[in-house]
Amino acid sequence: MEGGRKRRRRTRSTPFPLLLSLALWLLLPVAQGRSLRFVTLLYRHGDRSPVKAYPRDPYQESAWPQGFGQLSLEGMQQQWELGRALRRRYDGFLNSSYNRQEIYIRSTDFDRTLMSAEANLAGLYPPEDHQMFSPNISWQPIPVHTVPDSMERLLKFPLSPCPRYEQLQNETRQTAEYVNKTIQYMQFLEMVANRTGIQDVSLESVWSVYDTLFCEKTHEMQLPDWVTPEVMIQLKQLKDFSFAFLFGIHRRVEKARLQGGVLLSQIRKNLTLAANASTPHHFKMLMYSAHDTTLVALQMALDVYNGRQAPYASCHIFELYQEDDGNFSVEMFFRNESGKEPYLLQLPDCEQHCPLLKFMQITEPVISEDWKHECEIASTMKDTELIVVLTVCGSILFLLTVLLLTVLFRSKSHPPGYRHVSSKEEEQS
Repeated sequence: MEGGRKRRRRTRSTPFPLLLSLALWLLLPVAQGRSLRFVTLLYRHGDRSPVKAYPRDPYQESAWPQGFGQLSLEGMQQQWELGRALRRRYDGFLNSSYNRQEIYIRSTDFDRTLMSAEANLAGLYPPEDHQMFSPNISWQPIPVHTVPDSMERLLKFPLSPCPRYEQLQNETRQTAEYVNKTIQYMQFLEMVANRTGIQDVSLESVWSVYDTLFCEKTHEMQLPDWVTPEVMIQLKQLKDFSFAFLFGIHRRVEKARLQGGVLLSQIRKNLTLAANASTPHHFKMLMYSAHDTTLVALQMALDVYNGRQAPYASCHIFELYQEDDGNFSVEMFFRNESGKEPYLLQLPDCEQHCPLLKFMQITEPVISEDWKHECEIASTMKDTELIVVLTVCGSILFLLTVLLLTVLFRSKSHPPGYRHVSSKEEEQS
């Protein structure tokens, strides 16, 4: 006390905006760093026997241990190595032992793709002690899901029936690129037809000749004398052109909506679900075992196709990340060579860490909302409308004709000027 007056102690109050900012900061989740949240894989089956032989081929189906189109021992090894590579890449993200709630595997209904998935999983999930059902078998069964080939609408391309797609293919055959390629290789195609015994060899069918010869060469079978290195180079070029014909060259975006965009649409849905915190449970990985045409159709839809056939056991990877700020991004990679790490695939007009929202916006043009409707041909729809109109008009014309005939019949029954006179009227007259 000084001078008879009490001195009051002043206290500084914290400004309200600062308190509010502090409270909001405390409510925000602590940054965990960039983290992988979800992975989708699409890979081609491993090495196989040829799908078929040409008529004069010295190696018919009996020359192959399991017949045509079957996974070979080399193919099993390729897929096992891919599975081991995926284990190294995702170890820590995936549980070391198989957990059915983490991964889902889907395959087309072909022996080679189903067996490829199984061989891949053997490399990805080598069983631990408690998972070995026999001490002599270092393998465990893991489910691989499929649907009958007749019902496959996701992983086998080109999808059919689709009249509009067939119409686009007919238009592609009229393009300068297709016509010029036909002229350029006309004599070569005639030579291949004469040598193989195939009556009609075209730009679209010659791939099967290359495939057969490639399989025979890979398995160290002696090729005919006419199959020189130069012939194989030209056949390979035509085989790559046939893939471009299927999904590109002419109206690529519309073809993608009817083909690879169907698979991309499902992948987009899966990415969105994985990024949604309210989703009760979502797999960490979806794995698709399919074919080279599946990969080409998808990469054409994404506009990242390199113009070459996808090799055996090649793998397209989608990785979904959650960034430091809580937003999501997508990265794509392609593994097309054993022993090498996958290389980056960058979506056109997007950065390496492509924001999920931007990824969805860029790919939106190749996503069909009503595939069946888009597969219809405009002229077909007009013809249908015309048939309906003609049917209605025909019905109206028929009713008018009946009505007219009825009136005429009654007119003949009662001629003009004739009136029935009763007997009473006759007496009065």
